[in-house]
Amino acid sequence: MKRSIFLVCFVVFGVVSLSAIGSIVSVAQSGWQTDSISYGISRMVDIASLPLLDRGISVHYEGSIDKRGKNADWDWSLYQDQRGEWVIFDVDGPGCIYNLVQHRYMSSSDPLFRFYFDGEETPRFSLHLSEFGEKEPFIKPLAESYIGPFDNGRGPIRVARSFVPMPFNKGCRVTTDVKLEGYERTKGEGGWGHVVYHTYADNGIKTFTGKENYDTLIQLWKKQGSNLLCKDQLAYHRKSEQKINAGESITLLDEKGEGAIGSLKFYFPEINEQHLQDVWIHMFWDAHQQPDISCPLACLGGNSLGFHDTNYLLSGYNTDGWFYNYFPMPYWKHAKIIIENRSGVPVSLGFSEIAVSRSVYPTSNTGYFRNTPYYTRKHVAGIDSPIAAIQGRGKMVAAHVTCHAERSHIISCEGDVRVYIDGKRTPQVESDGSESYVCYGWGFPTPPEVHPMGGYDGLSDNPWSMTRFCIGDSYPFYSELKFGIESGEYNNQYLEHSGTIFYYGQDKNVLVKTDSLDLNSSRSIKRHSYKAMGNVRRTKLESFFEGNEDRILYVGETVRFESFSSFRVNISSQNEGVRLRRLSDQNDVRQAARVFVDGEEVTERLWYVADSNPYKRWLEDDFEIPAKYTKGKKSLNIRIVPVSMSKEGKNTWNEAEYQVFCYNNLVL
Repeated sequence: MKRSIFLVCFVVFGVVSLSAIGSIVSVAQSGWQTDSISYGISRMVDIASLPLLDRGISVHYEGSIDKRGKNADWDWSLYQDQRGEWVIFDVDGPGCIYNLVQHRYMSSSDPLFRFYFDGEETPRFSLHLSEFGEKEPFIKPLAESYIGPFDNGRGPIRVARSFVPMPFNKGCRVTTDVKLEGYERTKGEGGWGHVVYHTYADNGIKTFTGKENYDTLIQLWKKQGSNLLCKDQLAYHRKSEQKINAGESITLLDEKGEGAIGSLKFYFPEINEQHLQDVWIHMFWDAHQQPDISCPLACLGGNSLGFHDTNYLLSGYNTDGWFYNYFPMPYWKHAKIIIENRSGVPVSLGFSEIAVSRSVYPTSNTGYFRNTPYYTRKHVAGIDSPIAAIQGRGKMVAAHVTCHAERSHIISCEGDVRVYIDGKRTPQVESDGSESYVCYGWGFPTPPEVHPMGGYDGLSDNPWSMTRFCIGDSYPFYSELKFGIESGEYNNQYLEHSGTIFYYGQDKNVLVKTDSLDLNSSRSIKRHSYKAMGNVRRTKLESFFEGNEDRILYVGETVRFESFSSFRVNISSQNEGVRLRRLSDQNDVRQAARVFVDGEEVTERLWYVADSNPYKRWLEDDFEIPAKYTKGKKSLNIRIVPVSMSKEGKNTWNEAEYQVFCYNNLVL
């Protein structure tokens, strides 16, 4: 593999951020081993490393979705611990919290959040809901306590949000001293929200202390809307005063060689909200037949309606006609950028600036900057609007969705975002409403609302256009990603959505299914030498999965046991790690097990699911086995040993099916 040193650098305090260059060089030199995992502060500061694709990293969500699949998105707790504290987040093994959002009425109590790391009994850090945005390191703009509007007596409500990265090596629990439940303001109730986090296949993560120096990240975020690149490393391609006739296109860049687009700026002096959807941008990398980027320019700027200014960290739109986008966009042979006028009248391009760096990224682990085919405005009845479906390997870094309802000032934000990754039938990322996805709350009554990682524009509640950047908490995928959004509370409303997903990607699939064990099939059980020991019980289950298909009945049997289960599965000898996927009944609370591979315990983590759902009971969840347990082998002997996580000593583990996936060709 060719090792390359990067020339992309970013400005913080007006000087070069050497940490960005250093982390990229270490990644290139180490070949993506354990010590090169990018997490925490470095992952969020090193914008230059965004095109580098992940290995052994998964994104997850824990939050207050309605377990019945409706819109009662409150009662957010997993269980009550022995101290009497209400646990809202509980994960075993290495990971990092990147986003936390909590909604609470002003008339209710001010809950105290406690953060426990690596199995410790004493919290390393604690703060009240009202202290978000004020208490170090949870200060603006990384964290904030936003007060929503009165809204004819429905509010006001406090929305606390945080993007402070909180890594952990052995696990993390977050608790509150108040049970977050109910929705009635007059009773002082309320409590809904979410946590978005990464988990890592390998450990060696430095755990959060609360005393980290976040100054570099804070200053970077304060520069939202500014070009972050070192200007002396850039070549500028500028054009001015060009008329684009109706139905015509102009080429702004046609550059051979290797490099990276680091900055795009456009000025359309006469553009308005009626024409925002008509000016399209197409970007081709390395002479691809189909454009890698093809969408309305407004999407690339993060605002498809154009009612107000929206300035985010890496893209934005001003109502005077300026657009910008600062995502790094690498290429190796050729770059071509075209502006197309799809309207029926001429459009004036007052100014364009494209900044190019001669940066060199390694081809094997770098993704092209792309967007999914633009989902044009439409309504689909009874199911989520399918905004995006991606095949291959990559990571999602931004979502942009616009919504129109039937009439003005109608609440249209209740739909949940649902993201399915690598073919899993359970959503890996969800949201308790569209507004919560972009870390606001209480609908979209007061646009614009903007912070560095997202926000929305529009009129009061309808129409609206929202943008969410996933920089630290990017969504890695290794075979596919699907992104959808509900129309209303449970796809019961007539809404017309449009939008697209931005991601870094390669066409190749690096997660390959090699085997599956179906415990409803005697033939499969025999072929995999499956056995379960200790008070074995089989239970028939007729239920549903959470998410878009939560009305499709699935029938199967689950196996419960007290001692252990074991089975043999086939894998690829060329694997670079293995993923086990289990189908189970999530009516059982806090399922946990130790996993052994060929007699050796995977010590990085327990297989642990703290959440449960007594209504939509089918669950698919994954367990990552690092390559050190699997490399060079053609088969694995797996042993599952349940662990009780309750004070009563009750074992809740169950299983109905296992699928086996191998990571292949992560590094060429």
